[in-house]
Amino acid sequence: MSLFVELKRRNVFRAAAFYAASAWLLVQIATQVFPFFHISEWVVRWIVVAAAIGFPFAMMFSWLYEWTPHGLQRESEVAANESVTRESGKKLDRWIIAILVLAVVLLLTNQFVLHRDEKRADIAPVAEISAKSIAVLPFDNLSRDPDNAYFAEGVQDEILTRLAKVADLKVISRTSTQRFKSAPADLREIAKQLGVTHILEGSVQKAGDSVRVNVQVINALTDVHLWADTYDRKLTDIFAIESEIAKNVTENLKARLNDRAEEVLAARPTENPEAHELYLKGRYFWNRRSTASLRKAGDYFQKAIDLDPKYALAYAGLADVHSLVPVYAGTAPQDDVPKALAAARKAVDLDDRLAESHTSLGNALVSSVQLKAAEAEFRRALELNPNYATAHQWLAECLFGQGRFSESLAENERAHELDPLSLIINASYASSLAGAGRYEEAVQQARKTLDLDPELVPGHEILGQIYEDEGKLNEAIIEYSKANELGPTPSNFAMLAHAYAKTGRMGETRKILDKLTDLSAQQYVGAYPLAVIHLALGEKGEALRLLEQSFVERDILLQGLYGSIKIDKRLDPLRHDPRFQKLVERFDAGIPE
Repeated sequence: MSLFVELKRRNVFRAAAFYAASAWLLVQIATQVFPFFHISEWVVRWIVVAAAIGFPFAMMFSWLYEWTPHGLQRESEVAANESVTRESGKKLDRWIIAILVLAVVLLLTNQFVLHRDEKRADIAPVAEISAKSIAVLPFDNLSRDPDNAYFAEGVQDEILTRLAKVADLKVISRTSTQRFKSAPADLREIAKQLGVTHILEGSVQKAGDSVRVNVQVINALTDVHLWADTYDRKLTDIFAIESEIAKNVTENLKARLNDRAEEVLAARPTENPEAHELYLKGRYFWNRRSTASLRKAGDYFQKAIDLDPKYALAYAGLADVHSLVPVYAGTAPQDDVPKALAAARKAVDLDDRLAESHTSLGNALVSSVQLKAAEAEFRRALELNPNYATAHQWLAECLFGQGRFSESLAENERAHELDPLSLIINASYASSLAGAGRYEEAVQQARKTLDLDPELVPGHEILGQIYEDEGKLNEAIIEYSKANELGPTPSNFAMLAHAYAKTGRMGETRKILDKLTDLSAQQYVGAYPLAVIHLALGEKGEALRLLEQSFVERDILLQGLYGSIKIDKRLDPLRHDPRFQKLVERFDAGIPE
C-alpha cells in the first residue's frame, strides 16, 4: 500500500486541514480579542509559535490513533476494512467546515464591524479638514546676525496672530508649528499632524533699517503653490508687511472678512519701532518658559512700555510674566499677582479689543483666586479671537477649578485642535478627561503627552493623579516619583506624600513633611501642599489652619492640577467641617483684591 493511500486512509490529511483551520482561528481570535483585555502582544506571538511547533505532533497523533465509537484507539487495533475510519473522516470534514464558517464570520466581522470606526477615523481627518485652515511654519532667519532670530520668530508670530483673529479661518497655534522647520520635506505629513490644508512658509532678512520678507502659501494635500510674494521695505513698515501678508492669505483661502477682521489685519500695535523690537525680544524669551527667561522677558516688556506707555501688548506680556513667575520660580504669589493684575488691567484699558489683553487679565484673576471674573475675561478674549488656543486652555482650567468638568473638557478639546502638539495643552486635556470620568482615555492622552516629552513634569503629575483617582496607588507613586526626580516642587512632593499615606507608608509621608518644613525656613513653600500632607497624616486642625493661610498667600496651588480647594479629592476628609465649608464659600465668592 502506498504512503499516500495510507495517509488518506488514516485521515492524516483531514487532520492536517482541521489543525491548520483551528490554529488559524485561534490566532485570529487572540489577535482581535486580547487587545481589549490589554494582554501583551508576546502572548499572541507565543500562540503562533506553539501552533507551529504542535503541527508535527498533531500529525503523528493522527497517524497513530483513531477516534472510534468506543473512544480513542490505536490505529493498529482498528481493522483496515472497518468503516470507523471513514466515519471519523466524515466527522473531521464536518468540523473543518464549521471552523471555516466561523473563520469567515470572524473575518467579515473584523473587516466590516470591528474596524468600521477605524476606517472612518482614517478617512475622517482628510474629510473634516477645512479648506480654510492653515499653519504658519517658523520663518527662516536669513540675517547675517544670528541674534536676529527673535525678529524672524516675531514676524511669524504676528502674522499668525493676525490670521487667528479671522473667525472664518482655522489657524494652528505657534506652540505646535514651532516643532517644524521652515521648508520641510514632507508637507503632507505635517499638515496631517496639525489638521490643516495649507502651509505658510517664509523667511526674514533684516539689515540695518531694512527688512525683506519672503512668503508662500502651499496646499499641502495637493502640493500646489497658491501664492508667493517678496516684500522689501523699511523696518518702520513691518506692520504693513504683516497686514498685507495676512490679507493676501485670507483672500487666497477665500475666508470671509467682516469690518472687524479688516480692522484687525490692518492694526498697528505701536508707532515706535524700537519699542516693537523690545516687545518681540520679550515674547522670544517668554516662549522659552524658564525662571531666567521669564525674568528677562519681563525686563524687555518693561523697556518697551518705557518707550511707548500706550503699548497694550507690552503690558499684556508683562502681566503674563508676573502671573507665571510664581509657578516657575516657586516664589510667593502675593509678590507677583498684584503686579500681574495691574499690568493686565492697564492693557485692557489701553485696548479693549485685544484678545491678548483679556486673556492676560483672565490669567491674573485666576492667580488671584477670582475664577468667575476670570471666566468672563477668557470668554471675551475668545469672542475677539476664536482661534486663541491658550485662551481656550486657560478657560478650561478655570472651569475645571469650579467643578464644571464637561465644559472644561469641551474647551480643552478645542484648544487641542488648535494646538495639537502643545505639551501643556495635551497635559491639561488629559486632566479634563479624568475630571469628566473618562479615565481610560485620560491615561491614553497622558501617555501621548509623555511620548511628546518623557521629561514633562506636569505629564507625570497628571498621569499619577489619574492613577490615584482610579485607586492604582502603586502606579501613581511611580509617576509622582518621576515628577520629583525631574523637577521637585512642594506640589509634587505633596502628591507623593499623600499617595504614600494612602498605602500606609506613614513614615515616608512624615519624612517629606519634615523636608518641606525645613525648606520653608530657607525659601517660600506654599501653605496648600503642607496642608495636604498634614491631612494625610490625620492632623485635621493643622491642615485647616494652613488652608486658611493659603487664602492669605493666594497660594497658586489653589488652582493646581487637582483643580481647586473646591474639588481636590485629597481634602475630602474635611468636607463636612464648618471651617472648611466657609473656605469653599470664600473660594466661590473670590478673594477681594
